[in-house]
Amino acid sequence: MTAPIHVIGAGLAGSEAAWQAAQAGARVVIHEMRPVRMTEAHQTDGCAELVCSNSFRSDDAENNAVGLLHEEMRRMGSLIMTCADATKVPAGGALAVDREAFSQAVTKALRTHPNISFDLGEIAGLPPEEWSNVVVATGPLTSPALAQAIHDLTGEDALAFFDAIAPIVHKESINFSVAWMQSRYNKSGPYSKELGGDGADYINCPMDKDQYAAFYDALMAGEKTEFREWEKSTPYFEACLPVEVMAERGRDTLRFGPMKPVGLDDPRTGRWPYAVVQLRQDNALGTLWNMVGFQTKLKHGAQVEIFRMIPGLENAEFARLGGIHRNTFLNSPKLLDETLRLKARPALRFAGQVTGVEGYLESAAVGLLAGRFAAADACAGPLTSPPRTTALGALLHHITAGHLSGGKQSFQPMNVNFGLFPDIEEPSIDAEGRRLKGKEKGRAKKHALSRRALSDLQYWLSNSPQATE
Repeated sequence: MTAPIHVIGAGLAGSEAAWQAAQAGARVVIHEMRPVRMTEAHQTDGCAELVCSNSFRSDDAENNAVGLLHEEMRRMGSLIMTCADATKVPAGGALAVDREAFSQAVTKALRTHPNISFDLGEIAGLPPEEWSNVVVATGPLTSPALAQAIHDLTGEDALAFFDAIAPIVHKESINFSVAWMQSRYNKSGPYSKELGGDGADYINCPMDKDQYAAFYDALMAGEKTEFREWEKSTPYFEACLPVEVMAERGRDTLRFGPMKPVGLDDPRTGRWPYAVVQLRQDNALGTLWNMVGFQTKLKHGAQVEIFRMIPGLENAEFARLGGIHRNTFLNSPKLLDETLRLKARPALRFAGQVTGVEGYLESAAVGLLAGRFAAADACAGPLTSPPRTTALGALLHHITAGHLSGGKQSFQPMNVNFGLFPDIEEPSIDAEGRRLKGKEKGRAKKHALSRRALSDLQYWLSNSPQATE
C-alpha cells in the first residue's frame, strides 16, 4: 500500500488538494489545527471557511480571466467549484455563495470521502521526515512555528502584506425608504432568474455631495487599528485595500472606486447619486449583506459610528464588523520547483495563498494542481504541467518562474489576469468579416485567449494521467 498524502490545512487550497488526490485514488490525511487552535480571522472549524468576501468574482469565462479559471476548474472536477455552484446567491455577473452553506458542503464532501481521513491539531514546525508526500496549504495565516521552520530551512525571508475584511449587515436593519435594489446599468447576472431573483442584485445606499463630504471627513478621522512596530513596513495588497487607505489617496478616490455611482438610478430622483455604497448578498436566505469594497482597519466602535452615517444604514445592525490581518507568502520562484515542491526538501509541496497567488479561486486552483501533482507522485506516474496558455498554467508559471531582478526579490501576489497569459494576435475582424474597432478589439482578444485556453486544456486533459473531467 502506498504511503498517504498529508495535506496540512483545510482551507480552500487544502480542501481542493485533498479532494483531487483522493479522487485520483490516493489515501489522504488532512491535518487541520482548528478548532484546537484558531487563527486571527477564522470563526468556525469548517473546511474552506471564507473569511473575507463571499464572492468568487466574475463568472464570465469569455471576457474575464477569473471566469475562465472557474470554467477550467469545473472541467477538472473541482470540489470548490462544485460546492460554489450548489450554494450560489445572486450577485450580478459574479459568482457569490452562501458562505456557511458552502463551507458545510465542502466539509461534508471531504469527511464522507472513503480515501480521506482527518487529524485535528497543529503541525508545529516542519512535518516529520517520514512523511514522504506532503501538501502544505496553511494559507496566509500560517502558524508562526511553521513559518519560522520554513524560514530556517530555506534561509529566505517570507514576504508579507495586510489583508482586510468588510463588514456584514443584517438586511432587516437597512432603511429601504432610502436604499434600493438595482444592479449597475440594470445588467442581470447569470444566476438571477435561476435563483428566483429579478436581476436587481445589489442594495444601493446613495449619498449627495454634502453627505459624502461628511462621511469622508469622519472616515479619515476615525480611530484605526495601530500596527506593531515590526508590521509598519508591511505593504497592502493593492486589490484589497482598506477603504480608509483608498480614501487617503484623494478626496474623490472612493467616488471612482467602491462608491462609484454610475449606472445606478436613485428612484427618489431618477438620477445617479453623487456617491453610492453597495451591499452584496452574503447568504442564501438573503438576510446578510456584505459592504462591497469596505474592508477596513477602523476600530469596531468607529466602524459602527461612521458606517451608520451612510444613508440607509442609519440603524444598521452588523453581523460582523471589519478587521485586518497579516498575510504571508513565500518567495516561490526561488523556493519552489515547477510542481510546487520545496527545492530544499522535495517531500513538501505548497499550495494556496502562501505560494503568492491572491484570491479564493486562485488559491483553490493551486491546491487543485498540488493535489494532482502529489497523487501523480503517489500512484499515477508523472504528470505534466498544464499549458501556460490556460489560466491554471499561467498561474503556475507566475508562482514558479516569477522574475527576479538584479538579485532582489520582485515577486508579488497576483490575481489571475490575461496579462499572465502568452500573447495572442489581436483579431481585426469578427466572424462575419466586419472590421473591429476600439474596445471591440480588446473583447475579441479576450475571447480568443479564452478559446485557446479551453482548447489547450482539453488537449492536456486528454493526454495526461488523471484526465477524467
